[in-house]
Order: sequence, then C-alpha cells, then structure tokens
Amino acid sequence: MTIAHRFAAALAAASGSEPAGPEMLPVRLSRACAAVVDVDAAGLSTVDSAGRWLPLGASQPAASTAERLQFTAGEGPCRSSLADGQPVLAVQEDLCRRWPEFAGLLLAGTPYRAVIALPLGPAPWGSGALDLYLTDEATIAHVDVFAATAVGELVSSALSDATIWSTWTSEEGPHWLRGSDTRRRVRVWEAMGMISLDLDVPVEEALALLRADARWGSRSVDEVAADLLTGRRAPADLRPG
Repeated sequence: MTIAHRFAAALAAASGSEPAGPEMLPVRLSRACAAVVDVDAAGLSTVDSAGRWLPLGASQPAASTAERLQFTAGEGPCRSSLADGQPVLAVQEDLCRRWPEFAGLLLAGTPYRAVIALPLGPAPWGSGALDLYLTDEATIAHVDVFAATAVGELVSSALSDATIWSTWTSEEGPHWLRGSDTRRRVRVWEAMGMISLDLDVPVEEALALLRADARWGSRSVDEVAADLLTGRRAPADLRPG
C-alpha cells in the first residue's frame, strides 16, 4: 500500500469518529499523520498574512501543549524548520543546545523527548509546519523521514482542497482555521492590543511582556492573555521578567 493510500485510510478512520466538523480538519489530519509516520503525536501550525503564528490542531492534548510552549518561548524546531525551509530532527540534547528555553518547558510540561519538524507550503492555504513528537528519543532513528515528508505534502494538499473548494469570508477564513486552538491564539493578539493601548507600548513589546510574565509564572502566553481578556488581571500587573 502506498503512503497516499495509507494516509487516506488513516484520515478516513480519523474522520469516522470524533472530532467532527470542518473546523476539526487539522485535528483529523494530525491524527492521520501520527498513525502513518508511527510517532506518538503530531501537530499543525500556520503563519498568517500578518506574520502571526497560529496553531491549527493536534492529535492529542499534550501536542497542543507543546505548541503553546514553543510559542511562549518564541523559539523551537517548528519555527526553525519553517524559517529554513528544511526538516529539523532533534533529540533531547539537540533541543537543549539549540532552543534551551523551549527545551526546558517541553521537558517539564510534556512527555516528549524528541521532535521532528517539517515545513509546509507555500500553498493556496498558506505556509506552516508539521511537528511530530516522540516520547522515546531513541525511536527517532526508526522514523522514515521520506514518508513523513510525503505525509506533509498530503496534509498541505488536503488543506488546499479545503480552502479552494469551500465558501468562506476573508474576515473569518476557511472553516479549518476556526478550531479551538486557533481561536485561543487569536485572543493573544487581542490581549497584545489591550496591553499596547493601556501601557502605550508597541505590540512587539506587548508580546515580550506576555512572554516574560508567562515564564515568571510557569504558564503559557495563551493562559496569561486569557486572564487579561477576562479581567482577572490588568496589563499593569504583568511582570516584566
């Protein structure tokens, strides 16, 4: 059976159970990726036209956590892979050497000890990355990177089809861009706007303040932003690090 046939079968299996709905397509794609490449988890992310990093979905909650930790650190294999346009394979030693802040958060907050990141696009849907996670770093040697790259291309094609052959508005974007992980990240940009206005600082500094406060409290940027938008905290309460 070809990789394409295996992926189609895995996607059909993921689509035959929860989660349902077009907004959950990235979750189903992530589950199919993990099954075909034989890794512990997978996650998808994209960069929008404004340069904002957005998670699309993941095969399991811990993979969603890993993405939030990468965004909180502002560094990691996913970002490096997309920036360089090349696959990144990293075991624990590599993670600690190349992205020490992200590595500390990942090792403390998830069971993963190795990451494979693959760039996706550019394509009609945009550009992004596929992250593959392993709990046993020794198993990275058994991952077929060719198959993983081919699966990444199939994911990109599926997102392109869902973009081209559906009706959506420029304000909301395609249905697959409306999942819970993506909506949570969009609120970070809302919080950045609030901080920028309240403290009279550029939005880049607002994000830096969110990241510093998240590191201080051992939390994610997404959690700190939620506190601000719900009124549990005010921008002036943010710790500068």
